[in-house]
Order: sequence, then C-alpha cells, then structure tokens
Amino acid sequence: MDTPPDISTLIATYNQINHYGRANGMTLHVDQPGNIRYTMRVLNEHLSSPNTCHGGVLAGLMDAALGAAALSLAFTAAELVSTVEFKMNYFHPVHLHDELEAHGSIEHAGKTLIVSTTTIRCLTRNNLVVARGLGTFNRYPATKRDFRDLLFPS
Repeated sequence: MDTPPDISTLIATYNQINHYGRANGMTLHVDQPGNIRYTMRVLNEHLSSPNTCHGGVLAGLMDAALGAAALSLAFTAAELVSTVEFKMNYFHPVHLHDELEAHGSIEHAGKTLIVSTTTIRCLTRNNLVVARGLGTFNRYPATKRDFRDLLFPS
C-alpha cells in the first residue's frame, strides 16, 4: 500500500460517507490526529419529551466523538477502528436548540487498542459540561474493509 493521503483528505472523505453524522447535524473538526471536536445543534427530531433531548442522541454524539478521535489517529497509520466498548456519564439535561461541542482526545494508543475520552459541553449555557465518556477501540489495517480503496487508494 502506498503512503496514505493526508489527514484532511481522509477526514473529508470520511465526512462524505458518514451518513449518521450528517443526518444528525454533526460537524467534525480535526484539530490534529487524535484530537477532535464534533459540534451539533439539538433539533426537534432529537427530543424525547417536551424540550428535552433523548439520551440516545447524546450517546450517539459520544460514540462518534470517541471514535473520531481514535479514527483520526488510526488514519495516520492507514488503519481503521471499531468500537470495543464505551461508557458515559450524563450530568445535565440538554434542551431544544442547545449547541453542543464534544471534544475527543486520545488517552492511550497501543498496538491493537486505542482509548479515548470525550467531554460534551453545552455552548449555549456557558460551556456547561453535560456528559463525559471513555471508549476503547480496536485498530486494524484498512485493507480489511471494503471501503479501503475509497480512503486509501493505491
């Protein structure tokens, strides 16, 4: 396999194939490999009761941010990742129209596993921390997946 494309090209391609993120209004920003931010605004579709965001929406944002931190680092070695496990703590409810920012970073990068952490803050409420999480991801060569040619063309 030739040298992988630069990280910004890989992230742009990933954003094109990430239907989940687009469908939920999530925008990925990669500050550097292993250090990312996901932003999103809470919409009517995200509510589970009047004015309150469903916890599953926050769990989806958490998994996406934890995984994107791991993936952005794995990309530098022409690798992909899959979630092994993650846990999160919810601290405060999130409401309609809240602007959220999930900051993900790497805690440990081993040969086969990457561990990342994420803090989700509500930007519209003075950066209130609404959730925190920890995730473990399996890293593996991009050649094991069908979309390797899309991300890592020869």
